[in-house]
Amino acid sequence: MSRNAEVERVTKETNIIMKLDLDGEGKSTIDTGIGFFNHMLEGFAKHGFFDLDVKINGDLHVDGHHTVEDAGIVLGNAIKQAVGDKKGIQRYGYFILPMDDALALCAVDLCSRPYLQFDCNFPQSMVGDFDTSLVKEFFYAVCYSAGMNIHLKLLSGENSHHMIEAIFKAFAKALDSAVMTEPRIKDVLSTKGSL
Repeated sequence: MSRNAEVERVTKETNIIMKLDLDGEGKSTIDTGIGFFNHMLEGFAKHGFFDLDVKINGDLHVDGHHTVEDAGIVLGNAIKQAVGDKKGIQRYGYFILPMDDALALCAVDLCSRPYLQFDCNFPQSMVGDFDTSLVKEFFYAVCYSAGMNIHLKLLSGENSHHMIEAIFKAFAKALDSAVMTEPRIKDVLSTKGSL
């Protein structure tokens, strides 16, 4: 069964084309126009074993907000499309990831209900040309477009680069667990019979 998606979003603010394969090898080609954001999406792909191609032309002359938020919308839509009817998947995933001074926790539920719990504060307001306030905007967009619960918590950290990178990698590992198939699950993992 193929679990991939191709999503395009065109607005007056951004033009995005994204391809996602949940059963990939961690290969990526990322061009968002924001160096640090490219780095985060590359890490997401590599550590989640997702193949991910992203091309964004955004209104960076304004700032990075529309580019990052719309990327989250498109990634959420791609996840939702690629995971399909959710039959046989584990549904839940969690991971605690260390990166030097940073320790990040992520737990997800592919339950079709959007909810973001974001308990993360960054000591530096910028990492390169990336506004750290956009991390929350990105994950808010992902959870609402995908219809998933995402809980993110920074347990420790001093360096915003390390902290944000730990969050993206923890999300990748948690999502990889959630989309894994489990042979004991014959339909969907819900007493309601649907997700």
